[in-house]
Amino acid sequence: MSHPTLTPEDPCPARLYGAIEGGGTKFVCAIADGGGDIKEQTRITTTSPAETLASCISFFDSMQRKVGTLASIGIGCFGPLDLNPDSPTWGCMLSTPKAGWSGANLASPFLARLKLPVAIDTDVNAAAAAEASLGAGKGCASLAYVTVGTGVGGGAVVNGATLRGLPHPEMGHLRVSRHANDLSFSGICPFHGDCLEGLASGAAIHARWGAPLNEISDSLDARNIIGSYLGQLAAAIILVLASERIIFGGGVMRANALLQNIRQHAQALIRDYPAMQPLDSRILAPGLGEQSGIIGAVMLARKAAQSDRECG
Repeated sequence: MSHPTLTPEDPCPARLYGAIEGGGTKFVCAIADGGGDIKEQTRITTTSPAETLASCISFFDSMQRKVGTLASIGIGCFGPLDLNPDSPTWGCMLSTPKAGWSGANLASPFLARLKLPVAIDTDVNAAAAAEASLGAGKGCASLAYVTVGTGVGGGAVVNGATLRGLPHPEMGHLRVSRHANDLSFSGICPFHGDCLEGLASGAAIHARWGAPLNEISDSLDARNIIGSYLGQLAAAIILVLASERIIFGGGVMRANALLQNIRQHAQALIRDYPAMQPLDSRILAPGLGEQSGIIGAVMLARKAAQSDRECG
């Protein structure tokens, strides 16, 4: 499996890193070398926190016996997460729409069982970092990454650093104006009902139409509805963050022509204000394909190991 070479050059190129991209449907676990080349990878179905994390630990345990000792673990996971390193609940899930995951401690099982340094960020921040360094945003000072899958999430990178606050961006819970042909659906978000995630996520699409977006018989109308909601998010990112690139990834984005529909709706909202480059070159698909999140997790693992300057 070929991947772009991570930069800067790893001072310990023989090191191996563990990486996790945690989503509402699946956790992807991988082993990568110092250049970012993924040596081993597996997919684990997301069930309960205890079962899912135990399966991840089992994978890394077995891989260490096979390929050698890992230097660290990088975790990019759905949230919201406590990312404050000084907080007693650092690495824990906060209140989340994912049933059974509120309060789950994502970091401590790996610290306790594998006894390795751990770095953690949101899955979308990790993907944004990867796309900014190696993908569709390479060379840009700012980038936003939106995933539209089981849920909807967004992260951002500005001058090489992922955007964090209290605790981090939650773009998926933006309030959006309802499409005229979608007024009867109440939305599925347990916190906000018809927020962006409640209307445009893969779970919301299935709840409304009983199938994925790319399998709906009247897909043109459905795509226009979903595109209008995601276009509102794209317009908000442009006006609030002024990101040079906005990347849309995730399973829902496989629907035919959805990306262009998002561009059209965003353009209709913004019109010509402010003067900007065409959205065809600003709102893009991931340059790293479906690997953005896991490569971002590898980058997190490298950061976790940076304090250990001695190569083992």
